Formats: sequence, structure tokens, C-alpha cells
Amino acid sequence: MLGQSVTDGVSRSHRHVFPRAVRFADVDSLGHVNNVRFLDYLEDARLAMFHIDPHREGMPPFRGLVIARHEIDYRRPLTFRPDPVRVESWVTEVRPVRFTLDYEIRDDEETFVRARSVLVAYDVARAAPRRLNQEELTYLRRFVPAG
Repeated sequence: MLGQSVTDGVSRSHRHVFPRAVRFADVDSLGHVNNVRFLDYLEDARLAMFHIDPHREGMPPFRGLVIARHEIDYRRPLTFRPDPVRVESWVTEVRPVRFTLDYEIRDDEETFVRARSVLVAYDVARAAPRRLNQEELTYLRRFVPAG
């Protein structure tokens, strides 16, 4: 599943992949996942990417990230199903204080959503943006496509 295949020019080796179950509660009266619920899918993937996975690798999780912007393109309806979809995420831009994360919510055949978020490193105690530290920058670079 995670081989070196390429999807839209981004190698799977540079993607963070998070399996996400489609829950009955996600489905609206039209029979498909409600557009607002897709933000939950993105949030769950970010939580895994920046908190759970670093913790599992013995690294400190990211602290103090805030969302500055979301963009979502709804490509196909996603309906209730027994198998999870994948939220695939990768980094498209890194700056000293912020970075951009692109996503696809997909299965092996279809892309349901394409999205983008701008995340800002934030110092909670000062209530102000902060610079990304070297550990964070190194971790983010794992998800920047080569080229």
C-alpha cells in the first residue's frame, strides 16, 4: 500500500497515511458524509501525524500548532462503508513560523476530497506565533516531496 507509486506527482513515501473509518454519525440525510465532517477527518490525521506518531517514535509531539486556513475541494460523495478511507497528508511549503499541509481523502480507486491547511507554530504562554524548532523542521521535511 505505501510503496513508491505516485499519486498526482507526490510519492507515497512522502505521504503520511492515516486510515479513517466512516462512522454512521458522519453521514447526513442525503446519505453521504457531511461536508463539515471532513474537517474531523483532517483533524484526526493531523493528530496522528503531529502527536501520536512522533510519540511512538520517541520524539516529542508538536506543541502549539494553530490552523490559519483551510481549503477543501469536494470531488466525490463518500457514503457509509465498512472499509476505512485513507487521509494522505504531505507538506508543500515550510517557512520559519508556518507550513502548508496538503491532503487527499481517498481509497484505492477514488479521491473524495482534496484539501490544504496552513498551520502556524504558536506559543500558548505568550499567545503569539513562534518559530518552528529544528526538531519540528526535520520531522516536517520527511513529508516534503523531493524535486
